[in-house]
Amino acid sequence: MNRIQFSITYPDRLVHPLHRRIIEGTAITRAELLMWSPTADATTLFWCDGKPDATATAVSEIDSLLGSHFVDGEDGTYAFLRQGEYEFSTALLETIADARVVFLPPVVFFDTGRVRFEAVGQRSALSTFHDRLSELGELTIERVHGFERTRPLARLTDRQRAALDAAVSKGYYEVPREGTIADVAAVLDCSTSTAGELVRKAEASVIRGYVGTTGER
Repeated sequence: MNRIQFSITYPDRLVHPLHRRIIEGTAITRAELLMWSPTADATTLFWCDGKPDATATAVSEIDSLLGSHFVDGEDGTYAFLRQGEYEFSTALLETIADARVVFLPPVVFFDTGRVRFEAVGQRSALSTFHDRLSELGELTIERVHGFERTRPLARLTDRQRAALDAAVSKGYYEVPREGTIADVAAVLDCSTSTAGELVRKAEASVIRGYVGTTGER
């Protein structure tokens, strides 16, 4: 099975009302559809990169909205929405319904008008879905890789993991920094140069894994 990250820009007639409000200009520049229900009364969990009042303003564009609840998070707002329908275009919903692939959250809506999401399936099914969706908007394949049940942020050796654990325990990542690489070396019983190399390689692996997992922020 393959896992493909797509991005697409729809013509105005196919843009979801929440996304249209973001594109037109609000304090919200990014919204993520985190979870959705398979029921007729569409229940969704969104995350928006703004305060609850700005999120409520953007959400108010959804005509079928029956109820909402907002939770202020550390870096944005979670919006629990109950709608009479999803309000995606019929053409898009039919394309999704006919697709022999699985869609992975989140679906990300950018203020640029772009939508990004991931799909998993057999190569032939993904190819057919790609062709169908291309008829609806400007579609781009951003990343292709094999599907794994879990996607760890980093593949660390035991020694690298121990180095990071030691760095955390000694306050190396505190702000302001409380520990040093020498403190890490003392925990690992190795030279400072070896400890420094272990920490740098572990950090590089974590960053590469993070970028590969989350893509554009």
